[in-house]
Amino acid sequence: MVTARKDMAETATSRSNVYGLLATVFRAEPSAAFLAHLGSTDVADAFGSLDLSLGVDDRESSSEDLAVEYTRLFIGPGPHVSPHESVNIEGQDALEAALWGPQTVKVKKFIEAAGLEFDASFTGMPDHVSAELEFMQRLAAREAEAWSAPNEELAANIQRIQERFLDEHLSRWAPRFCERVIEMSEHAFYRVFSELTKDFVEYDRNNLQIYIAEIGNKECKSH
Repeated sequence: MVTARKDMAETATSRSNVYGLLATVFRAEPSAAFLAHLGSTDVADAFGSLDLSLGVDDRESSSEDLAVEYTRLFIGPGPHVSPHESVNIEGQDALEAALWGPQTVKVKKFIEAAGLEFDASFTGMPDHVSAELEFMQRLAAREAEAWSAPNEELAANIQRIQERFLDEHLSRWAPRFCERVIEMSEHAFYRVFSELTKDFVEYDRNNLQIYIAEIGNKECKSH
């Protein structure tokens, strides 16, 4: 049982690291230091422990080129891909799809209900892809702490919160957002990371569902 908790803590830590990396990719133009960090053993270990491969050669990228590409893709002017959930959820009317619309408010309330607050310096929107990825990063980090405590009940509850957020928010729109970035990007960096984000969100959602089902089965057997 101790080994199982240790494994779950390590997995949650790796998941947190991957979410944090993806959040950084979409938060702003990548710095030269971040591009160099992609080649570090810490990054390789985080992906390797989840049987994933980063697949990005940072030597092909310059921070200057990627800054231009980031602006073109996500900010404009001109046609660009909005990195906000409220704009990417399908089946909405024009009012619902507006920035700071009902969907944005739902995300903000979900994050606050989970006990996390936005930094006073944060000027973005709660439903920006980087904010949602960072939320998952922090939840996974909390899960790792709970497994290590050990507090299995708390860890299981945090898993349920993560699975619910993916189900109600991130997995509903991130794949479509990533597909649009892949179509529009002129640089392999954003195509690779968009493909990775799309796959990882689905991978993580599926694994969380498995973990939660296994915990549910154990609880049933104990009664």
